[in-house]
Amino acid sequence: MSARRILLVEDEPTIRTAVRDALRSQGHEVDDTVDGGEALRRATQHRYDLIVLDVMLPGVEGFEVCRELRSQGNRTPILMLTARGSEDDRVRGLSLGADDYVTKPFSVRELLARVDACLRRHDWGGGTAKLRYLKGEGLEIDLDRQESLLDGANASLTPKEVEILRYLAEHPDRVVSRSEFLTSVWGYPSGSRVVTRTVENTIGKLRKKIERDRKDPQVVITVHGSGWKLGEGIRPCDG
Repeated sequence: MSARRILLVEDEPTIRTAVRDALRSQGHEVDDTVDGGEALRRATQHRYDLIVLDVMLPGVEGFEVCRELRSQGNRTPILMLTARGSEDDRVRGLSLGADDYVTKPFSVRELLARVDACLRRHDWGGGTAKLRYLKGEGLEIDLDRQESLLDGANASLTPKEVEILRYLAEHPDRVVSRSEFLTSVWGYPSGSRVVTRTVENTIGKLRKKIERDRKDPQVVITVHGSGWKLGEGIRPCDG
């Protein structure tokens, strides 16, 4: 993994120092702050490849930082770092647009693995051709801009909706299960038995934007009892 620029937002000095040093040991350039308001300012004024964001912050809390950045159209990957470990808090962070969620206490090894996974999924600045568009009859989806155009009607897509589409397009010849989505897109540990309808709910909202008939979807197709696959009429391309 090549070096990237990362914004670390953490108010606990010991954790901030440990995370900052671990990231720098991997060659990353790290800016750090303890304040949510300052994090918003920096993320707005500078380009980062990843934001590692604590939830419990003085001033503006991490959830609000995430929500505000996404409302501004900022698509920088966000890895939430917090002592809050309940499913409701995880789902809240992910629904606001966070890309992954690590609960304290954590090991540095796990954190670095999650950081690498986030950066690989987004592949910002990687220098290789990256899937950008999905096209079909009357439909064009711009994955980088997080926008869809269906029969002339525009819609904005959330980061998780884009990741679902990108993941399906990168695995066109097979069905993707719910558990695989939870692991590869939501960042849950492999094999975890999570009881949540996050995947189904996200796909349901996505279909409102990209399907002519949600009762007969042609873009994200349900394979009953197995998962989902990309419709045969959808063409992935990078330009």
